[in-house]
Amino acid sequence: MFKRIFLIVLDSVGIGAAKDAKNFDDEGTNTFLHAVEGHEELGNFKKLGYYNILNSTHKKTISYYTKAKEISNGKDTLTGHLEMMGIITVKPFKTFLNGFPDELIKEIEKISNRKVIGNCAASGTEIIKELGERQMKTGELIVYTSADSVLQIAAHEEIIPLEELYDICSKVRELTLKDEWKVGRIIARPYIGTNKDDFTRTPNRHDYALNPVNETVLDKLKHNDYDVISIGKIVDIFNNCGITESIRTKDNADGINKIIEITKRDFEGLCFANLNDYDSKYGHRRDKEGYFKALKEFNDKLPDIMNYLKYDDLLIITADHGNDPTYKGTDHTRENVPAIFYSKRFLNPKKLDEFDTFSNIGATIADNFNVDKVNGKSVLDKLN
Repeated sequence: MFKRIFLIVLDSVGIGAAKDAKNFDDEGTNTFLHAVEGHEELGNFKKLGYYNILNSTHKKTISYYTKAKEISNGKDTLTGHLEMMGIITVKPFKTFLNGFPDELIKEIEKISNRKVIGNCAASGTEIIKELGERQMKTGELIVYTSADSVLQIAAHEEIIPLEELYDICSKVRELTLKDEWKVGRIIARPYIGTNKDDFTRTPNRHDYALNPVNETVLDKLKHNDYDVISIGKIVDIFNNCGITESIRTKDNADGINKIIEITKRDFEGLCFANLNDYDSKYGHRRDKEGYFKALKEFNDKLPDIMNYLKYDDLLIITADHGNDPTYKGTDHTRENVPAIFYSKRFLNPKKLDEFDTFSNIGATIADNFNVDKVNGKSVLDKLN
């Protein structure tokens, strides 16, 4: 048994198109491969087994490794994380690629006492460039969505204070509990700047998700008095369910530093972290070079994380979906994800059989702490 497990989700770092990628118009995608292509090998990723997964090789690694496929119906953050912790999404969350219904927009205007502009599917940075100056003058709300099941509300922090923006988003979350409007997440997207050339989104983003439909592995751990420490947006994804402590982050670098801080603490249970920049800053913007630099940043900091791990610690690294920075459009991509297991106690780690669901990760964590699993198959007995 491991006393502490560190589960790090490299948000959107998929590792090859899933068998059903054609159904999602994502054939040929491979986020990790296409992000690193043309660059030097990332040595620590290689030691963990990433390149073995890519090339179907069996070179010696320091970790057990495999890839996992998603069986849920979707390719978004919420669906991927829920499956990881045991909840399979059969009916996908609603999307509104042509904008939200007039009735919902009118309700948002009514509860906020502000007009809505935008109401379309758009890149967050682009719609702020387009409408940000107007929003500063009028105090309107920029409402937009994406291929994900999200309703995002952008506002300048100096025009609509954070407290008011959060209150509006909280009320919109209540509105969208209706079946016909039920999106997976409401996201507050504050920004700063003086004009379209220098607008930037701030770290004060806040997500309002839905409670998981059933208990997850996180709930099982919490009910059995284990620590469940959230780093980054994990607390928002699970709507605070099953979390005992949450730590906000500004970006990947801050998230990595927060993980290192937690490795120095004494606790028993799970530290669950999400590093989001790969997805939000580089994948959706189809920025291959930025994506690679973010991967290299994590690669270079991995020794610092691993150095503080103890003999009875387990590190798991995975992803929640793909977001190939070289693919068409701006949407997530339906991909398999890596499942990496590292501990200082491992003597001869090797490739594991491929996972037929992300839930194997949660099942392994549940097995380790002797709590009921929700879905999936534990591989704890293979880790020695």
